[in-house]
Amino acid sequence: MTRNRQWIYARKPNAEVGPANFDLRETEAPQPRAGEVLVRTTLLSLDPASRAWMQGATYRSQLNPGDVMAGWGLGEVVESHAEKFAPGDLVSGEFGWQEYAALSAHRLTKHDKRHKPEHLLSVLGITGLTAYFGMLDVGRPRPGETVLVSAAAGAVGSVAGQIAKLSGCHVVGTTRGRDKCKWIVDEFGFDAAIDYSEGNLDRALKAACPRGIDVYFDNTGGEMLAAALRRMNVFGRVSCCGAVSQYDTASPAPGPFGVPGFLVTKRIRMEGFVVMDFYNRRAQAEAALARWLEEGKIKAAVDIVEGFENMPSALADMFAGKNRGKLMVRVG
Repeated sequence: MTRNRQWIYARKPNAEVGPANFDLRETEAPQPRAGEVLVRTTLLSLDPASRAWMQGATYRSQLNPGDVMAGWGLGEVVESHAEKFAPGDLVSGEFGWQEYAALSAHRLTKHDKRHKPEHLLSVLGITGLTAYFGMLDVGRPRPGETVLVSAAAGAVGSVAGQIAKLSGCHVVGTTRGRDKCKWIVDEFGFDAAIDYSEGNLDRALKAACPRGIDVYFDNTGGEMLAAALRRMNVFGRVSCCGAVSQYDTASPAPGPFGVPGFLVTKRIRMEGFVVMDFYNRRAQAEAALARWLEEGKIKAAVDIVEGFENMPSALADMFAGKNRGKLMVRVG
């Protein structure tokens, strides 16, 4: 019998999520049926959206206590009952927090092994695709414009900011702590950075964005979104990617004051998106991201935690702002 360790979402969080909300269970590895593939997980992604899945239905069904914790992963095919996959193939999919998963072939993506596994789960995966489509298709930056990116030291934000720079924009990022502010400027070429923990966001945005904001890539919601709207230029665009400031709390704040007033008077377009909406152009985006990465035009920031047993604590650390770039756990 091949053992399969699983992290079970056991108890709903009252506020911040942490190890107390999960139980580790050991069971037998699943047996793939006709049309399915058995995958051994090697890397698991940690994402802010996982907390939202506990709160209710989003772009996926709600998680309920007793479920295997949901999550995206990268792994190796062990056994295949599907024509297009063979043992040894490198694949990604929604494996959940477990060491082995049996999935239908249509739920898996096969990857080129010439790329680093950690890149396939970050800048060349959903993270990079989210930044690519959210910035270019929703934000539509033009040369010379000012782009603001929140959570800029995180997985999606760090890539989105670099894409805005490639578009010829003045790019400002927000993050927590002076070290991270320096890091996104030095490492990713942001023109300026704002430490939101220092307060007075209006004054900070005025100093960093003297010509106003044309595009705001919003990963956080909350006070940052409200402050950005006050600084937006006429015909500005807001690309709503996430609301991480509101996920890990028992009482999410209401929408920003002044909506829809700001949107009407400044003719601002504010649009939410989910990356799967653009999957008909996935190959095009992946090729562009791979080319930029190989040419050194963008950098991939990866933060890897070792050990499957550390999944719950790594998730809590992410919401505490301890990671830089894309956070993932190496399973084995």
